[in-house]
Amino acid sequence: MRALLLSCLLAALPATGSAEEPISAAEFEAYATGKTLSYAVGGQVYGAEQYLPGRRVLWAFKGEECNYGRWYEEDGKVCFVYEHDATPQCWTFYRGAEGLRARFGDDPEGTELSEVAQSKAPLICAGPDVGV
Repeated sequence: MRALLLSCLLAALPATGSAEEPISAAEFEAYATGKTLSYAVGGQVYGAEQYLPGRRVLWAFKGEECNYGRWYEEDGKVCFVYEHDATPQCWTFYRGAEGLRARFGDDPEGTELSEVAQSKAPLICAGPDVGV
């Protein structure tokens, strides 16, 4: 009886990150296109990306210059390549109540980004020779 009760209680708990299903590239595209999303790692802002029509993007690490790129789907992941680095950066995206989460590569312990803000405004880019 206790085992049955414990089983029922565990089944009623919300799913954790490991039980979530990844979203498809089409779902990612529908969610992100036309928005600028800011991401954090461990609660610290990491960078922001503007998702443009035609699967084009504009990415900037916090406080750094922007880089244009594009994204495509490969093996169920969303992969990005940028003008400054053509090495694909592939992520698995999940959508939760707080927005998107993204896990880098196939490593379950890999970098995980969390969406912390979104806007319809364009990404503001730092440039060379900005500041003092």
